[in-house]
This record gives sequence, C-alpha cells and structure tokens, in this order.
Amino acid sequence: MLVSSTDKGANYVVRVNGVEILPNPVVRGEPFTFKIAAYTGEPILSGDLVYEISFAGIEGPPVVFHHDLSEEAPLPVPVGDFLLTHTELLPPVTPPGTYNVKLTFKNQNDKLLTCITFPFRIGAKSSVSAI
Repeated sequence: MLVSSTDKGANYVVRVNGVEILPNPVVRGEPFTFKIAAYTGEPILSGDLVYEISFAGIEGPPVVFHHDLSEEAPLPVPVGDFLLTHTELLPPVTPPGTYNVKLTFKNQNDKLLTCITFPFRIGAKSSVSAI
C-alpha cells in the first residue's frame, strides 16, 4: 500500500510503516478495516485521529471521521512498534472507485504526531441487492 507523508520534510514522532485494508477492495454496505502499522519514538498517553476520506479526482469536502486513540489502540502506547486498527462502515449507496484518506494523528497535548495519505478502493459489488 502506497503511504505518503503530507509533509515530506517533517520529522514526525510516529512513523507509519504500512497500511493494510480488509477487505480489499472494500465492499459497499459492509464494515472495512484499516490496519496501520507504525512506530513511535515516545510514549503516547492519549490522542485523537482524524480520517478525511475523499473521492479521488472529485472536488468537494471530504467525509470526516473523528476517533479517540483509545478506540484504535491499547493505551498508553509505549515506545516502539504498534498497530492502529480502524473499522468503518460506508453506506451501500457509496459510489465505487478510488478514494484517498488523509489521517491526522495528534497526542493529548495537541502535538501533531503524524499526517499521512493513502488510497483505497471501493468495489462495484454491494452487500445490498437491487430490488
């Protein structure tokens, strides 16, 4: 999975090593999970994650999901490797295609720990049958 830092010159405390998306492609109307493998150079007591999801190539505001770190990883996060697990459900009417995710991760002091982008795909298949 291609993961990019939103600021190539930044020296973030959290380094993302990879993103796994299950299922891939995502099925409309069914839960999907982002598993984000990362490393932190300092302990994280708490924090917030903001996922901004936008349709690739289409102008318009992204869909924004706010989550507490405690929903996605055991706290506190010690120095070293850790895994963020984020599960979401998009409506069955979500158009198929390629989407971009911008993930912003801040700690309890509002310090930016990392900011990345990565694509994911929603398949044409839906869990809801046409009537």
